[in-house]
Amino acid sequence: MSILYLLTLLVSLGGMVVLDWRFRLFFWKRPGRAAAVLGIGLAFFLAWDLAGISLGIFHRGETSVLTGVLLAPELPLEEIFFLCFLCYLTMNLIGGVSLLRQRGRRL
Repeated sequence: MSILYLLTLLVSLGGMVVLDWRFRLFFWKRPGRAAAVLGIGLAFFLAWDLAGISLGIFHRGETSVLTGVLLAPELPLEEIFFLCFLCYLTMNLIGGVSLLRQRGRRL
């Protein structure tokens, strides 16, 4: 059992929060809307994972960097944090591109 991957995900999520705070990309721009979008995205990808697991498509790989905590068969704890990171990263990228486009018009 190790928490290496979980710690890496948490540090990466922290980086997303710092970028969001610095440039007002997602949560610091519209917190209510951001929470809804992140929640919907997380629910969608979690449902996708659970469907893939039930169909036998997705399997949990054995590795020493996972905590070993399973939320459901073949669904490790780290998957929730990865999905949060994936959604947050996507929304920060969209916010960042929008910000760059706005700044480009002002030049």
